[in-house]
Amino acid sequence: MDYKSIARRLSKVEEYRDLHWTGSFSDYLELVRKDPRVARNAFQRVYDMIVSWGQDEITRHKETLTTYRFFQDPFDEGKDAIFGLEQPLAKMVGTLKSAAQGYGTEKRVILLHGPVGSSKSTIARLIKKGLEAYSRTDEGALYTFQWRMSADEPWETSPMHEEPLKLIPSEIRADFIKELLSDVPEDKLPYPVVAKGDLDPASRYNYRELLEKYDGDWFGMLEDHVRVIRMVISEKDRVGIGTFQPKDEKNQDSTELTGDINYRKIAIYGSDSDPRAFNFDGEFNVANRGVIEFVEILKLDVAFLYDLLGATQEHKIKPKKFAQTDIDEVIIGHTNEPEYRRLQSNELMEAFRDRTVKIDIPYNTVLDDEIKIYRRDFNNDVIKGCFIAPHTIEMAALWGILTRLEEPKVASLSLLQKLKLYNGKSIPGFTEDNVKELRETAPREGMQGISPRYIQDKISNALVSEQGEGTINPFMVLNELESGLRHHSLIGSEDLRKHFRDLLTVVKEEYEDIIKNEVQKAISADEDAIARLCANYVDNVKAYTHREKVKNKYTGQDEEPDERLMRSIEEKIDIPESRKDDFRREIMNYIGKLAIEGKQFHYWTNERLQKALELKLFEDQKDSIKLTNLISSVIDKETQEKIDVVKARLIKNYGYNDTSATDVLNYVASIFARGDAVRNS
Repeated sequence: MDYKSIARRLSKVEEYRDLHWTGSFSDYLELVRKDPRVARNAFQRVYDMIVSWGQDEITRHKETLTTYRFFQDPFDEGKDAIFGLEQPLAKMVGTLKSAAQGYGTEKRVILLHGPVGSSKSTIARLIKKGLEAYSRTDEGALYTFQWRMSADEPWETSPMHEEPLKLIPSEIRADFIKELLSDVPEDKLPYPVVAKGDLDPASRYNYRELLEKYDGDWFGMLEDHVRVIRMVISEKDRVGIGTFQPKDEKNQDSTELTGDINYRKIAIYGSDSDPRAFNFDGEFNVANRGVIEFVEILKLDVAFLYDLLGATQEHKIKPKKFAQTDIDEVIIGHTNEPEYRRLQSNELMEAFRDRTVKIDIPYNTVLDDEIKIYRRDFNNDVIKGCFIAPHTIEMAALWGILTRLEEPKVASLSLLQKLKLYNGKSIPGFTEDNVKELRETAPREGMQGISPRYIQDKISNALVSEQGEGTINPFMVLNELESGLRHHSLIGSEDLRKHFRDLLTVVKEEYEDIIKNEVQKAISADEDAIARLCANYVDNVKAYTHREKVKNKYTGQDEEPDERLMRSIEEKIDIPESRKDDFRREIMNYIGKLAIEGKQFHYWTNERLQKALELKLFEDQKDSIKLTNLISSVIDKETQEKIDVVKARLIKNYGYNDTSATDVLNYVASIFARGDAVRNS
């Protein structure tokens, strides 16, 4: 193998050169003049990074929602994609937009609040990951600078990766920038270019020393001793991204946030207040120009919260032995419900509450979105050595959503029907406005219930269990979910535990209906037979509505319409005797309308009629297949051949494998053996 050719093919020399650009201060000023976006502040850069991926609009229950493609995780093929949180994410992006425009929210902590496992950490991780990728693009390019005190010394990067425009003296900075951008068109200035604040203490020390050496020749000093470099944000390299996770209170130390004295260098520089003897490597320091994430922010010691308040409101931090130092970064924290309730009850924390923008991040309450979470990790393309039977993921997700919903206050609506309404299904008697009302009367939905993390763990348990002969089915996962409830640490009462178990029963009943319908359709999937039955029904309905007779195809005699046949079909979809005439006229009018439009009527063009025909054919063929014999040990050859045809249809049309198709047929056979009918959903 030619390893050199592979290396050359993978090599990105041009990209490397772009990312390691260096130039003089004058070169940088020219870059700013050509594209003022390089001088954006942290909030502006984060907001632009999110919207740069594009956005879409979806309509859900008469409400138009903006979805940002960024949150589908375009960096890792959807590994951290977030599903079903359009409203909270839109609120967060709105907060960032307001901060980018300088409307006040740039002086707030963005506090993501919600139950465990609701994607708070994932959102923060996505923003950090996105900012890293954005800084490597032309659109997201940003720069910092390096110093050297003499020509024979190495270049040293500004310890807090400061914006180069802050090298311009503060008293002339505004006028200097205004003059620099005087000929830049308005459409190239999405934000005012304002380099706020002073340099960090180490850079300020070098600045003063060199300016004195150059006798005040500021520009000459910059050209000889400063060079501007491209800055690539990287969490691993601790550039532009900081993450702080509280430890126990005895071990918390504020120097983790603002840096600490380098005692080895005190011997060199003679003072612990010399900035050269200080490590500006606290999380606030390294996060300058980017983002800092506070994990479980409300577990912070009170002393830390004081640092946080200054960093938020004033954009300043106080390193030990130094004056307040300016920072430019987005502060994101996340916390759970118990911690936030404790914050609300603590009067001493009022200042912190006043400086936060709380964004609720609930669990999903839309079934299709919940299913996407599990399908990302568990699907037959990814899982090797074990087959996941149809509906396994869906039933686990269904139970998860049910645990998060509040009982509807409408007596005629069940919790399962409410879930289906939220998922976009039509239910007679309920409109889009009703769905909106249901949501408004239950504002805390999604803030409690079972987390996706618990469900993922139980699916994993089922996958590695010894049952199922290499196949897992919904009952195996539902049993895992139920057994885990006995030891679930977040369930605070036996009543709640019983409620969750009762919901598992609801899910099992729903699953039974689904597979009974699938088996019914697999048995009655003979399209020619359905078409013949449909033609026979339509002929009789036509004769009935026109008060005519029907010619018997076998005897050639004219006979009265076959009332018994028509009613046997209509009863399958609950058409009462009193409404049979209306239904038959409705069918004939529908056929006539299609004919006027030049279209042909087929049994599948009317959904209700198709369902009735399938149920009728199922009833007729169920007995000939002798489905109930499946649970006995003796099956004749003819019946076995018919069963094999049904299994083949389940495999082809519904995604089963041989084992799961056999299991479903056996289970449905046992249902029919005890006389349970297919319930209309």
